Amino acid sequence: MIGRRIPRYTKLIVALGISLATAALVILYREYRLVTEQMAVTPAAEHEALVRAGFVWAASGSLLVLGLCAIVVWRIVRRHTARIDELRAEAEKLRDADYGEPLSQTGDDALGQLAAVFNDMRDRLRSTTVSRDYVDRILSGMNEAIVVTTADGSIKRTNRATMELLGYAEDELLGMSIDFIVDTSKSATLIDDFTSGVPREAFFESKFGESIPVSYTCSLVEDEGQESTDRIYAAQNITERRRAEQRIRYLARIDALTKVPNRMQFQHLLQRAIARGRRGNQPLCLFYIDIDHFKEINDTFGHLAGDATLETVAERLTAALPENSVIGRLAGDEFAVVVSGFGAQGKDRAATNELARSLLDRLADPFFVQGHEVFMTASMGIAFYPKDAPNVIDLIRNADAALYSAKKSGGNVFKYYKPAMNEAAVERLMTKSRLKRAFERDELLVHYQPKYNIVTGEVFGAEALVRWELPDRGLILPSDFIPIAEETNLIIEIGEWVLDKVCEDFRLWQRSGSSPGRVSVNLSLKQLRQMNFTKRIGAILRSHEVSPTSLELEITETTLMENPERTVKLLDQLYALGLHLAIDDFGTGYSSLSALQQFPISTLKIDKSFVRDVATNPDDATIIGTIVQMGRNLNMDVVAEGVEDEHQLNFLQRLECTYVQGLLFGDPMSAGNYLELLLAQADGTDSYRALFA
Repeated sequence: MIGRRIPRYTKLIVALGISLATAALVILYREYRLVTEQMAVTPAAEHEALVRAGFVWAASGSLLVLGLCAIVVWRIVRRHTARIDELRAEAEKLRDADYGEPLSQTGDDALGQLAAVFNDMRDRLRSTTVSRDYVDRILSGMNEAIVVTTADGSIKRTNRATMELLGYAEDELLGMSIDFIVDTSKSATLIDDFTSGVPREAFFESKFGESIPVSYTCSLVEDEGQESTDRIYAAQNITERRRAEQRIRYLARIDALTKVPNRMQFQHLLQRAIARGRRGNQPLCLFYIDIDHFKEINDTFGHLAGDATLETVAERLTAALPENSVIGRLAGDEFAVVVSGFGAQGKDRAATNELARSLLDRLADPFFVQGHEVFMTASMGIAFYPKDAPNVIDLIRNADAALYSAKKSGGNVFKYYKPAMNEAAVERLMTKSRLKRAFERDELLVHYQPKYNIVTGEVFGAEALVRWELPDRGLILPSDFIPIAEETNLIIEIGEWVLDKVCEDFRLWQRSGSSPGRVSVNLSLKQLRQMNFTKRIGAILRSHEVSPTSLELEITETTLMENPERTVKLLDQLYALGLHLAIDDFGTGYSSLSALQQFPISTLKIDKSFVRDVATNPDDATIIGTIVQMGRNLNMDVVAEGVEDEHQLNFLQRLECTYVQGLLFGDPMSAGNYLELLLAQADGTDSYRALFA
């Protein structure tokens, strides 16, 4: 379009040239005529002067016309040069991505059209190209440290995050090598890193000498047709992430509460100790430690007190152990200690005994929790490498078996591992597994031990006793499986099943026309802790149409005093329901007379341990006499358990004990045999009644 249109200034110059040429011709023609006319009337001698004057006038006129033409041309050229300079300046701005204000489009000539083209290009670039200021704002707003380098690693651009991370001003970094900010003592240089887009880690060094871990990526910026490429490094400070990772690794190895190695780390350390012992032909000793009755501390004072107790245990063990020992917390209140160089024979055995006893004594020292003085003891199982086990797993297992034996002995003792302990542990494990299936296989039974009125010799009622009958082993006593049921929480299921079975049998006895008396059922602590326990018992009684007054619940003295405030509320609810309440194994706990008075108890049951030697042990006789008198003063019935011979019965009769029960009157019997006893009592054929004569 531009090339097809004749510019206005060209037309002007052509017109001016034609005008000048015409004017010059007119002047020359006039001068020629004047000179010709004058030459006709003047003498020949004057002809030359006339011609000369004519040319002078013609030349002067031509020069005047040419001068005017030059002025016009100069002004035209000047104007167009200025417009060209403006176009050049605008082109330079576009080159630098500075779009400024649009050009003025004066005229419709080529330069005006070129200005229009520049304005159109400016508008299009502005709509399709990000400005430098906009790029700067983007970089400044990024949280990542951005460093742009040339192909040789020279820094050409950074952002605010980079300066904040490193403490340098931008002008301090520009022109420096990228490795200037790298802590080369901890990481490789970045100048040779051509891996594009792959996250890597390195250490940057700040202006103040601080080593900063970063995660970075390197991206290449390729220019078409150019060999050199720029690089963009985007880096993030990963100091907090590194700290979190270190914390995770720490927690993976160390028990957070006690600050000693956890089970996994302890096993690892034990493995290393065994490896050293194998290389050096040196024995080592493993102590497996468990706090006695730790649950009571938790239940009495709360879990914070329990945590404080565990911390105290760890501190005391650490302080009392030799330097070549390692301590770990395996689980809950279980700790383990491995001591190198302690063997199973000779002087080593004596040293082991001394260390074991000193550890238990140290743990037994009283300490204060929440302002209360707390006493604790511990049990300990001991096993040796290589005598008792060649590896970590077996060594811990055998020490655990010895610990279980120590716990069964009453606590606050240590036991050395013996192979027979494993057999007991295996048997215990199998018992636990089979007990879970006992309900499905209908292997649980309820037997009844009669209670006799010591004055009349009449059956007053019976105590329900659960039994477990296995086809290959016969009857298993409660002492052999109830502790396992407590551990596995099966005691809750068993307890509810016993209540239901007793009510079912009681209803059967009533329908047979006999008077079964009052039947007592033992309750565990875990049953009492159940939600809506009172409602559950009420539902069972109603389902069998059995009066609550026909049932007596037996609670051990230890259970009664575990949480007196809560227990008294629960017992009040049971008493309001109509149930009778008895304290089982009375005399083995630490309750006082004043403590007893706050509970709605109707019966005291004397533990069989006092009855066993009552005829020969004055202390036992005194205790029983005191209990009987206490019951009489509190208007409570007193039942003596474990009566096995007539001497015991006669002694209890002299003390005027209320009721007795025991093997003297036969073994615990089935529901059917108990019904036969009731019928024999009714018709006077009960052979045991004669014992009371």
